[in-house]
Amino acid sequence: MIVLYTTERDYPWGTLRSTHASKTKIVLEEKRIPYRIENLPPGHLWKKPPEMTAKHPLGKVPYILDGDLTIYDSTVIGEYLEDCYSWPALIPRTDPAARARVRMVEQFADEAILVGNLPPIWMPYWSDPDKRDKPRMEKGREGLRTRDLPYIEQLLADGADWICGDFSMADVPLMMVAMVLEVDQMPLDGFPRVARYLERLRGRRSYRAISPRTKVADATALSSL
Repeated sequence: MIVLYTTERDYPWGTLRSTHASKTKIVLEEKRIPYRIENLPPGHLWKKPPEMTAKHPLGKVPYILDGDLTIYDSTVIGEYLEDCYSWPALIPRTDPAARARVRMVEQFADEAILVGNLPPIWMPYWSDPDKRDKPRMEKGREGLRTRDLPYIEQLLADGADWICGDFSMADVPLMMVAMVLEVDQMPLDGFPRVARYLERLRGRRSYRAISPRTKVADATALSSL
């Protein structure tokens, strides 16, 4: 059984999770791969204890154990799981152009959103409401409004349900946008396709594993449902 190392914590305003580890969790859930969660204290991401850097040299999550093999980085883990578990395919098998498109969108979502504009919104939610950096949060929202969401709105042209045809690895990191904005409640005025798309993502079975309404203790058993 695969072991996913992540950070998750219940707060009065919802259950908060690592965005990148949640990417891995979505892939595991979509492919119905048995796994269990090893939940690390969120402080490990700052303290970076030796037992953590021995598994991930940057002291980050996610990393997984598959038998004796340790793999880190959410994109690398996703590609590894795609190679090992062929169904359902989350990256097109035979069309090089389609494969490249999925990978490009996944990279954009990872670098521009999950590493760029989402952390200023998401990380303050790990603190008490009166301690949050509200100007920093608004700067992250403005980044979404001016760069990221217009691009996603464009990708969803012509009434597409998913970014690249069928649900794919391109949609996986955008599940984290659905997760964060469910908590943040940022208005999506001017982005009707994005708003409908995020609701479709929240309706997928796999979303329950990362939903802010799903408690840590409950999420660990979802893959067996």
